Amino acid sequence: MALTADDILKQLKNREFAPVYFLQGEEPYYIDLISDYIEQHALNDMEKGFNQVVMYGKDTDISNVLLQAKRFPMMSDRQVVIVKEAQNLQNLEADPEKDAAAKLLDAYLANPLPSTILVFCHKHKVLDGRKRLSKVLNKQAVLLTTKKLYDNQVPAWITNYLKTKNLQATPHAVMMLAEYIGADLSRLTNEIEKLTINLKTGQTIDEGVVQENIGISKEFNIFELQTAIIKQDVLKANRILNYFASNPKDNPLIPNLVLLFSFFSKLLTLHMLPQVNEQAVAKSLGNRSFLAKEYMLALRNYPYRRVLQIIGFLRKADLQSKGVEGGNLSEDAILKELVFKIIHPVPVIR
Repeated sequence: MALTADDILKQLKNREFAPVYFLQGEEPYYIDLISDYIEQHALNDMEKGFNQVVMYGKDTDISNVLLQAKRFPMMSDRQVVIVKEAQNLQNLEADPEKDAAAKLLDAYLANPLPSTILVFCHKHKVLDGRKRLSKVLNKQAVLLTTKKLYDNQVPAWITNYLKTKNLQATPHAVMMLAEYIGADLSRLTNEIEKLTINLKTGQTIDEGVVQENIGISKEFNIFELQTAIIKQDVLKANRILNYFASNPKDNPLIPNLVLLFSFFSKLLTLHMLPQVNEQAVAKSLGNRSFLAKEYMLALRNYPYRRVLQIIGFLRKADLQSKGVEGGNLSEDAILKELVFKIIHPVPVIR
């Protein structure tokens, strides 16, 4: 049956184990979270030596997985078999009528050994829903399908995650984490864990805490560059660009392009609102009123046609970074040229 990650974790914490788990999808965070929990908690330390096996799809096959799954536990009520990188198992979705291993898997899923917890970690892709295996798993196993978060879902996810840790963060700090790290949930949780190490009891995570602990310069960072661009502050933008050029390892081009593209894409969407006012902008940004004034200024300084033009500049900069255009321009030269074009109006060719 198809369940959510929270549903599965709740069952596991209540010691309710199913014979087969198939964890698949684009977002590996929840796949790792569930498989790690089973690996760490289904058996005690003494039981693990004889009754826990971790296999890798590229190094094994379906027949060997089933051979392990059909074993009975030794001095324990259950055994655990975890297949990591299951997307690399050969012939996993083969027709049981034409493939012997697939036929064995089909038969096992119909009648799994109750004393075995068999876990498939099928990352970055999903099974073909039209094929038999997907349909059988949906009926006979616990099936989890994960999806990548959209960028606009990340701030809410961070806030909810912090609540589970009994932590609080300012809206600006949440936005900084979301914009700087993006929708990589594994990296997000790792960075939040770093933050918590240095937090005092009851301390709120603010912009300063984020800057100090995840390698963002307080004065020279992409967020300050974005603000300088919004205000069309050439002097400040150049100071930040020079700092980036002198610290290239800490300020790679691609993440900066991604953040700027995200900002101007949002700006383009806001230009198309039926009513462009602070209240409507705040609502469109997920009721984040603290961002509305900044975006209102950007809307005034960068009209719709200008934003379209800037998105074109960003696409060209991305191509330049890949060596497709612009010859052998360095990363700092690409970014400097881009920011100059953004801040200084360029005639639109009609």
